[in-house]
Amino acid sequence: MPIRVIQWATGTVGIHAVPAIVAHPDLELAGLWVHSDDKAGRDAGEICGGEPVGVIATQDAEALIGSDADVICYTASSDIRPDGVIDDVCRMLAAGKHVVGSSFVPLLYPKAAGEGVYDRIQAACLEGGTSFYTSGIDPGYGNAGITIGALALCKEVRTVRMLEIVNYATWDNPFTMFEIMGFSKREPAESLLLSPGSAALAWGPVLELVAAAIGLELDEIVERHEVIRADADFEIASGPIPAGTISGMRFEIVGVAGGEERLVVEHVTRLRDEDAPEWPQGHGYRIEIRGEPHVDLELSLSSDLGDHNHAGCLATAMHVINAIPAVVASEPGVKTMLDLPVYSAHVAPAGPS
Repeated sequence: MPIRVIQWATGTVGIHAVPAIVAHPDLELAGLWVHSDDKAGRDAGEICGGEPVGVIATQDAEALIGSDADVICYTASSDIRPDGVIDDVCRMLAAGKHVVGSSFVPLLYPKAAGEGVYDRIQAACLEGGTSFYTSGIDPGYGNAGITIGALALCKEVRTVRMLEIVNYATWDNPFTMFEIMGFSKREPAESLLLSPGSAALAWGPVLELVAAAIGLELDEIVERHEVIRADADFEIASGPIPAGTISGMRFEIVGVAGGEERLVVEHVTRLRDEDAPEWPQGHGYRIEIRGEPHVDLELSLSSDLGDHNHAGCLATAMHVINAIPAVVASEPGVKTMLDLPVYSAHVAPAGPS
């Protein structure tokens, strides 16, 4: 029998999740929750730009949670409602639904997601006999996932740097780009992402997850950032970038142990490839491990259906969707990359030629 999955929201990640669930040979789309009134009552496939799939979107959360589905794939927005995400997933888990998702990225490693968060989610899992798992591309496979696998090659590990170097100009998400990240703002103080503690909240769990993998105890996590400003007006998919406003940013989240910077997550985010040539160059994700031996890895994403930003959103959805069979088969409780067996894509056999 296929695993019955409810998709929760159809934003920048969820819109990819619906057709992926339908296409997965071990899964069945059993429901779709949507936030907006104009999506309610429409076919899930059509909402996501495809053919009808016979599942009608609803805003009736309690009916979906009370249904006979096995899993909820939770990709609802969390930028300004992290407590709401935790409330949602705890209710779902306690009601007997496994939950996988990409919302509220600190849940990549719930023990580092805030006081009491792990305990609440673990208790809900045990009450409902369910499991919980969060991942994505960044935070997720693009930093912690690649790194943890690569560290198995090392006899000793001195430092690890995990970089994302990406041009965000084609990402059409005005709220995240302007209100959360702070592009088009005059000062970094107007960026929620660059406000003290925000980057550490989002990417600190990446550092803690990698540290746990190698038995390293971090003493503190610190943040650094710098920005560049546009030298002229220009336009990106999300809207205008006026001259003199933030048009690029570079920030680091640093894990310190024994007074030394041991683990670093670094983001280099441009809106024009030619800007800030002195910053690290590349297109995607880079892992730099210094130890014995040294290990350097590069990951880039592309797609026949869009650019790297499209591919990144699809990859975020797939890293949790492909985990669903392993999550369902696991013992109840909170799961991370360190707990699940190796999992991969599971595609249907090719038909007759």
